[in-house]
Amino acid sequence: MRRILLEIWLLPRNAAVAIMKLYRRVISPLYGDVCRYYPSCSRYSMEAYQQRGFLVGLVLTIWRLLRCNPFSAGGIDDVPPSRATYFDINSSGFVRPRIRKA
Repeated sequence: MRRILLEIWLLPRNAAVAIMKLYRRVISPLYGDVCRYYPSCSRYSMEAYQQRGFLVGLVLTIWRLLRCNPFSAGGIDDVPPSRATYFDINSSGFVRPRIRKA
């Protein structure tokens, strides 16, 4: 039962990851390599959702997009690490509850 509740809790985060994966596959190649930062804004956004959750990831993504402008120097800008992680990221990039072995 707890696992099902955790899956429901992770649903918005995984929906945001799915949208970013679709964006990176369909729209991002049309722009080419134009981002001033590394990783690119779309990759940063996906990592923010994966590592920090939906709401914090959304705030970090908006802040990153506001900083990405012609007057910015750019550079390396990684997602700030979370204090603790209670979830794992699977090979497809989606977040799953960490399974405790009893």
